[in-house]
Amino acid sequence: MDALRDTVLGLEEAGVRCLLLTGEGRGFSSGADLAGSGGLPDDVGQTLDDHFNPLMEALAALPIPIVSAVNGVAAGAGCSLALCGDIILAGRSAYFLQAFINIGLVPDAGANWLLPRFVGRARAMEMMMLGERVPAETALAWGLVNRVVDDEALMHESRAVASKLAAMPTRALGLIRRLSRDTEAATFSDALAAERIAQREAGRTEDFKTGVMAFLSKQPPTFTGR
Repeated sequence: MDALRDTVLGLEEAGVRCLLLTGEGRGFSSGADLAGSGGLPDDVGQTLDDHFNPLMEALAALPIPIVSAVNGVAAGAGCSLALCGDIILAGRSAYFLQAFINIGLVPDAGANWLLPRFVGRARAMEMMMLGERVPAETALAWGLVNRVVDDEALMHESRAVASKLAAMPTRALGLIRRLSRDTEAATFSDALAAERIAQREAGRTEDFKTGVMAFLSKQPPTFTGR
């Protein structure tokens, strides 16, 4: 978690224009390593403060788009990590699991905020309280993911989406991410005001000028992320 957070914090300076998250091996993430945790901690919440929450905050604040390619299981905090994606693709064998209740814990890593906004309160409560697998096709029907593809095509499709986003106006995409998060609980008037401020910022980018000139000349634009 710490290594991933450090990587995320360095992406903007490195000029990265899209982040693709996926798992290595049989699954996206099976959640916390209970077997290797060195015993039961006295304060499980401290682990969130020290490791999980700083990563989730860094991902939420990232000014570039995130694509999640969910291969296999996305369980526990790994489920929340997958849901950080702005565009989420899942292999047909993938499934999502809020496993916390099965060991007497509550969902964390932002699950209580993310899930109701993805699937509504009723389905979120079902996932969190029953602790049952949600297969990829069900996740698609519930609005938890954007696309379900054959397992062997998952990385090809995910890279194609990430490449498309990386070639788009990066600053505008980052502003969309921020607006989506900040206006979730805002009033309509506050949302309008936030859009006005973001539009001013977007309108001052080189990509806006490039896009307008390309539109007027009927040529495809080449955005630089500036």
